[in-house]
Amino acid sequence: MGAHTADDVGAEARAALVGEIEAGGAWDSDPVWREAFAAVPRHLFVPYYFVGVSGGYERRWGEHPDPRQRARWLSGAYADTPLATRMRDGELVSSSSQPSLMAQMLAELRVREGDRVLEIGAGTGYNAALLAHRLGDDNVTTVDIDPEITESARRHLAAAGYHPAVVTGDGTRGCPERAPYDRIIATCRLASVPRPWLAQCRAGALILAPLATGLIALRVRDAEHAEGHFLHTPAYFVPLRGCGDRPLPDPAHLRGLPRRAVHDELFRFLLNLTAGVLDPREALAVWQSERHPARDRFGITVSADRAWAWLDDPQGPYTWPLP
Repeated sequence: MGAHTADDVGAEARAALVGEIEAGGAWDSDPVWREAFAAVPRHLFVPYYFVGVSGGYERRWGEHPDPRQRARWLSGAYADTPLATRMRDGELVSSSSQPSLMAQMLAELRVREGDRVLEIGAGTGYNAALLAHRLGDDNVTTVDIDPEITESARRHLAAAGYHPAVVTGDGTRGCPERAPYDRIIATCRLASVPRPWLAQCRAGALILAPLATGLIALRVRDAEHAEGHFLHTPAYFVPLRGCGDRPLPDPAHLRGLPRRAVHDELFRFLLNLTAGVLDPREALAVWQSERHPARDRFGITVSADRAWAWLDDPQGPYTWPLP
């Protein structure tokens, strides 16, 4: 498969992916994102990736000597699925998120022309490219703690013709030298909301980030206050290094709970959100008494001296402190 042929096939595959995402309604609230996904070539950001096979992972890459393997790589690059892009000692440390979820998150970010956006978790650079296509290079900053990840993201972005600011640093500290921001989007899972982010936001800014197994959308009031609800959609991301994590209870602790609850995705969201605060039986009591609450009934509040998760009401009977 020559470079020209790969570009042609990639364009066709990209158009099919855009059509699939559009049919799923991800852009109903902001159809302008369709243009960005149609323009940015995802395959340039995943020159190789790993797929799970029996006994481990198989590496697929665009320079494979077998043209059939190169075709498999290109087809996978435009599948609506997350792609594992960096493994370390058998552990996933970076990935390219599922495109339809990326599309939904970008639409929920509700950007406007001229907005300045900070992305936490550079990954392959693909998400930063989509943002730069929409807002311009100067308005986009992406930060990652791993210098290998930021270096490869810069290469991928340059190959695609985009040059946002790519910063190597601790994402929990944000990027104060490029502040203030109108939007912050994280593409890695949080255990809590890093306070420096709020101080780097303009009043009224929006923070969108994975937490537990959901997406929290926080409206920033000022440098010490933010509040918002979870979106209804599930979201599974690699944890943000340096922010800790909220592991699910040991499976042994779930024995004796109703099978329906243990395997219910929303109950497991509640378990994750309240890990270290509620034991599984206490979480079960909340889940049952509140008739299996959906994610968008939950929210988070950050104030000057504490942060907490809640169900229905920040001052209601169901509140749980965050780290």
